[in-house]
Amino acid sequence: MTTINREAWISLALTPGIGPLRFQSLIRAFGSPDGAQAAPFALLCTVPGISRACATAIKEGAQGRRGAETEEALERLGARAILPDDPEYPAILREIPDPPMVIFAWGRMELLSISPHCDPASPRPCAAIVGTRHPTDYGVEVTRRAAIGCVEAGITVVSGMARGCDAIAHSAALDAGGSTIGVLGNGFGVFYPAANRALYERMVAEGLLLSEFPPGERPHAGSFPRRNRLISGLARATLVVEAGHTSGALITASAALEQGREVLAVPGMITSAQSAGTNQLLRDGATPFLGGADLIGLYPEAKAGGPVVVERGRAGPPATDDPLLRHIPGDGALLDTIVEESGWPVAQVLDRLMEFELEGRVEQRPGRVFRRVS
Repeated sequence: MTTINREAWISLALTPGIGPLRFQSLIRAFGSPDGAQAAPFALLCTVPGISRACATAIKEGAQGRRGAETEEALERLGARAILPDDPEYPAILREIPDPPMVIFAWGRMELLSISPHCDPASPRPCAAIVGTRHPTDYGVEVTRRAAIGCVEAGITVVSGMARGCDAIAHSAALDAGGSTIGVLGNGFGVFYPAANRALYERMVAEGLLLSEFPPGERPHAGSFPRRNRLISGLARATLVVEAGHTSGALITASAALEQGREVLAVPGMITSAQSAGTNQLLRDGATPFLGGADLIGLYPEAKAGGPVVVERGRAGPPATDDPLLRHIPGDGALLDTIVEESGWPVAQVLDRLMEFELEGRVEQRPGRVFRRVS
């Protein structure tokens, strides 16, 4: 693309009321952003989905310099606009129903090389880890350990840069020396929430920030669902750690399902408001996350031998202190076998196995095999 075409493309993509689907309709009708901007007003109104208000916004945008001004602002920051024809555009996003017509990227651009499928030649599969802005201590610890498990397996952690679970997932990945991508619901240069400013700066230096919104644009109610579809769109699987009934993390899970991606959820107490949404996901068919192997097992190309549970030095009393652990051999046993031999209800066994994993006493392997850690 020439510079003029890039500017026209960005300008049309940022036109109010023109989302990815309307953008694609305009390109089909007129061949290029330049053609759409040059089209007569009456002809624009004949395009499906283009109202008179949209047509007016397109004509007004054609008279300005929004595309050029956006690229100039990005250059000052050291960021870039990535268009669908650019080699850096993530192939995995081309598979979602409404791929973004422009992505703004700031940080480690090599993290955009994301494998859509199991591909040993591509080193950067992604997993999304999301959850409530107000996690319990349990949610904090599970989020942290899930993120570190991804890092150990060579998987990039994707989240939404919000308070709570999002920020914990990003920070844990960076602290472990791994890769992480933060998807924003606002433009670069706007620190939202303000409390995450230090994390934003660290992400630019050590990770990658992505946005569909131009520099300086503040968040609004409609920007977060758009952000959430990109979080799930970048990831082969989405893990929801804790989420209330109205949590935005549930929007991310819904987007993942619409995109044909895997959704996992962490079981929580039925009396916990923070687990109401995740328990609902489990009731509706999401995969239970009982340990790192449930997520890592969806990435056959991930590094073999990466630990499922970290910080095993923090394990509690000796394994022989708990009667259930007597039914979990060092070479592993199926969940059904453990339930049968222990005589415990399956729900109680699952709860205890989750505790054992978090304490570092047990690790889970693919196929719901649990092994006692000596």
